[in-house]
Amino acid sequence: MKNPPTVLCAGIIVLDHGCSPIQHFPAEGELIATSGMALTLGGCAANVGVDLTKMGVHSKILGKIGDDDFGKLILQKLKDTGSDTSKIIKQGNSPTSQTLVINVTGQDRRFIHLIGANEGFTDTDFQNKDIEGCKVVYLGGYLLMDKLSPDHVAGVFRTAQMNGAKTILDVVTPGPGNHLEKLKPILPFVDVFLPNDAEAKLISGIENPIQQAMFFKSMGVKTSIITLGNQGTILLNDQGCYKAEIFKINYHDGSGSGDAFTAGYISGILENKSDIECLEIGSALGASCVRAQGTTEGVFKKEECLHFLAENKLNIKKLS
Repeated sequence: MKNPPTVLCAGIIVLDHGCSPIQHFPAEGELIATSGMALTLGGCAANVGVDLTKMGVHSKILGKIGDDDFGKLILQKLKDTGSDTSKIIKQGNSPTSQTLVINVTGQDRRFIHLIGANEGFTDTDFQNKDIEGCKVVYLGGYLLMDKLSPDHVAGVFRTAQMNGAKTILDVVTPGPGNHLEKLKPILPFVDVFLPNDAEAKLISGIENPIQQAMFFKSMGVKTSIITLGNQGTILLNDQGCYKAEIFKINYHDGSGSGDAFTAGYISGILENKSDIECLEIGSALGASCVRAQGTTEGVFKKEECLHFLAENKLNIKKLS
């Protein structure tokens, strides 16, 4: 294969409509002024792909957009970042997926989501031919794509591992449901699984993030990571369980910070770093994301990330 991608970033692609933080959530009929609004890239596959490009990693983004103005805008924004869009598919009978992101000072973000073209992402769109030459195969936003079957994903991941690639799985949970059944066939072929604690609770029914990590490890995951927002990260691998705090950076918008963490972690994998070193890089990139409005605008470039890590130490404690 000529010039194969180092990473395949498959999954959801979204256009985000975001506002700068407002002082309170508007009451019925109330108008609240914000200092800024923007149309920005969103969706796990797009965010991780762009952030990897910033880290000097070549990746191909695989996902679906609508054949509409929002889809054209996404393609242009991705091309402006230098991302490889050759595997993005236009779905003519569906609108481009969009999310309305409402930021309130001191509160977690609120989301209103249109699944759109992502709903049409099927087994035929994610094939073994797509992972040829890849060192990492990432699938993000799984559980939102109902037509992507668990057995098929498990098969692609199994093939990736047999070919020497690392497999990374991230999810988006669309509310309560029997999500575990859609994950059971896949988890034994996952090298790194990284839901946040709220997603992990919906999947497992377990409240404690350490126990969540242990649960997913028992399901076959090699490295289980539970992100905790501003409370840090739990990482469980064969060497033990670790709790990392967060890097303190002036907060503007948390959108995309989890995807930036993932991109940093993947970049560490590609450099044969240990899980703990990957955790440090991921934490730095995730923290940098919150510096600006949007999912990718504030994310460090590689040189910035290396400088930041040289100047700042992540507090990581081994729990067991």
